[in-house]
Amino acid sequence: MKSQYRVVVIGGGVVGASVLYHLARYGWTDVCLIERDVLTAGSSWHAAGGFHALNADPNIAALQGYTIDLLSEVEAESGQSIGMHMTGGMHLAGTPDRWEWLQANYRTFQSIGIDDVHLITPDEAAQLSPVLNTEGILGGMWADREGYVDTTGTVHAYAIAAKKRGAEVIEKNRVLELHQVPGGWQVVTEQGTVSCEHVVNAGGLWAKQVGRMAGVELPVSPLAHHYLITDTIPQLQGLERELPMCVDLEGFTYSRQDQQGMLVGIYELTPKHWMMDGAPWNYGVELLQEEPDRIESELCHVFKRFPVLESVGVKTWVHGAFTFSPDGNPLVGPVRGKPGYWCACAVMAGFLQGGGVGKSLAEWMIHGETEADVFGMDVARYGDYAANKTYIRETTGQFYSRRFVMTYPNEQLPAGRPLKMAPAHDAMRAAGARWGESWGLEVPLYFAPEGFEEHPSLRRSNAFDLVAQEVRATREAVGLLDISGFSRFEVTGPEAAAWLDHLLAGRLPGPGRTRLAPMLSPSGRLKGDLTVFNWGDGIWWIMGSYYLREWHMRWFADHARPGVALRDISDAVVGFSLSGPNSRRVLEQLTEGPISELPFMGCGRFDIGLIRAHVGRLSVSGALGYEINCTAAEHVALRRMLLAAGADLGIREIGYEALGSLRLEKSFGIWSREFTQIYTPAQTGMDRWIDWSKEFFGSDAARAERDGNGPARVIATLAIDAEDADASGYEPVWQGDRLAGYVTSGGYGHSVGRSLAMAMLDREAANVGTDLTVHVVGKARAARVIAPSPYDPQGKAMRA
Repeated sequence: MKSQYRVVVIGGGVVGASVLYHLARYGWTDVCLIERDVLTAGSSWHAAGGFHALNADPNIAALQGYTIDLLSEVEAESGQSIGMHMTGGMHLAGTPDRWEWLQANYRTFQSIGIDDVHLITPDEAAQLSPVLNTEGILGGMWADREGYVDTTGTVHAYAIAAKKRGAEVIEKNRVLELHQVPGGWQVVTEQGTVSCEHVVNAGGLWAKQVGRMAGVELPVSPLAHHYLITDTIPQLQGLERELPMCVDLEGFTYSRQDQQGMLVGIYELTPKHWMMDGAPWNYGVELLQEEPDRIESELCHVFKRFPVLESVGVKTWVHGAFTFSPDGNPLVGPVRGKPGYWCACAVMAGFLQGGGVGKSLAEWMIHGETEADVFGMDVARYGDYAANKTYIRETTGQFYSRRFVMTYPNEQLPAGRPLKMAPAHDAMRAAGARWGESWGLEVPLYFAPEGFEEHPSLRRSNAFDLVAQEVRATREAVGLLDISGFSRFEVTGPEAAAWLDHLLAGRLPGPGRTRLAPMLSPSGRLKGDLTVFNWGDGIWWIMGSYYLREWHMRWFADHARPGVALRDISDAVVGFSLSGPNSRRVLEQLTEGPISELPFMGCGRFDIGLIRAHVGRLSVSGALGYEINCTAAEHVALRRMLLAAGADLGIREIGYEALGSLRLEKSFGIWSREFTQIYTPAQTGMDRWIDWSKEFFGSDAARAERDGNGPARVIATLAIDAEDADASGYEPVWQGDRLAGYVTSGGYGHSVGRSLAMAMLDREAANVGTDLTVHVVGKARAARVIAPSPYDPQGKAMRA
């Protein structure tokens, strides 16, 4: 072991080995991996080793596809057998909704370029798995690239391939302490102290402790998981091909052949946490005592699905721990305030996701950003609230127990809620608010009469008419929306304007004005669709998406400069927006100031009733609108005053479901849908807000795109001939038989009476009038490209 490395990776499981391999593959060879015991001693050695392409997040599904393709490459490079069995696999559905869900997922795979997936009938499933009882099965989804690997062999293959490229692996050497020092980190180990620029927490079951060594509380917990391996099954002898992987979505089980027996794994409905503060340091290649009584109902189901299991014994029980994050996805990336400290943990499906995690983290560390959109596994998708132990227990347990439970697009899950609530939350709840959640904050989705209960559905919800009424009220009178769910950052200091001017690609607004401001990465891809307020007197606000607070704060911190003070004021400053033709009249009843003179995209301080408020004239709804910002202590009073002032003007409280419809009618994009960190300004139309006369972060790449041939794909608006369901995202869009793109978001435009969507399309397919086809809940629907902003295309309403 040397005294200094560029990178030290802590943890010798499949994730740590993959990170080491990718760093060396991309040219950073002065790297080492330090393992407290031996490689695989943790979760990796006892993992079932299965891999499949299915994931609820298409971006992560694509990275899983990368991992699958990489495995055989690493085997060849290392010379180490990984025992790869490419058996193919199927997911089976036993309810109409689940079958529809699989059909929709099949189309999602097509949209992201995974073309070795197709739907199968129950008879086809029986042919693929002769020991399968298809009673109750309605259909399934088959994937060619599914199977399993030898877990120990795979970890060693990554490590050997990394060593061949110059990396070092150090076993039997526990990390004791981490110390942040100028220019990097000191890693104190049993064999001595190592200095490095970067340290990677790939600690697996010990990720919690490795985080705490650096003063980082990670939202991660181990949970106990069962699988069993049977004795020899006579019916498997002599089969022409190995049984495929099989996920029984109704039985919460997965299975595959294991030599001449079967492996059966269970995601229990009664999850069990284990060592929430991290595994003991002397734990490694042990297992937990099996608890068959806890999985009795799941075992009964799998015995009915595979009757051959009823007549054979259990050869091996495996009851071991894996680490989970609140949503089940990995925790990857840098931590704000800890330069050079990186996370690569909570990868509960390490042999499936480890390759993609290693690739993305190595790209991030070396190039400053990733090729793929990895927000779904970015550690910054959570804030300090998620480090609470009760929150971790509830959310990780919820994910585990729902591993094979279908979640509907309009379903709200209860774990870890309610946590953060706007001051007027109880008053809005009394008025009928139904709630969603954003970064721990309860946000109103719509308002409903007492006794109303929304039914989870893949199709239009029974709240459809309620949302339509809120849209109508906004278009015809005035809608009142709680905007506590926006992020707000205050920027001050002598260098504030210069810093903002370089960080943001748009022209800064003058005093008393606001502007939309794209923020770019060095490669010219988007890092934010922000709104900048210049309140005068050297005070600026940046507003964005509430759930991106930590993500943006990390970016701001990475590019901080002297003379600039930035504060996250998102919880201290809240507010309401007014949208609709009567919104000005409501405010005029509450202020003697010149509110009627405030221009479109103007901002200023106004007395709104008793409140000294920050008011901006802008609207995501495309109607005449105002955003009224107040302190948290004034939130309740502001709501009361606005409702009273609008009582004779048709005011109605609305939620974010209505806002979603309103913004689609204006072709207004939102982050995580039309705007993501893998799209460029020209793809999304955000280039219209760029100030090309200045130098800004990412300006060289943005100009290269502008002056070149332009993007291959662009955002367009679609009208879809839908019936009782609307597109929601990642549905494939076809031009004839050719895949032309995919839906970024969709819904129903209640004002225009159309099913609408926005889609990322090949440029030649994005021309207005082009006839296309979109799969909605798995069914082909005619669609056509329409001009942007089907409602009020000239924007007269919001400029009135």
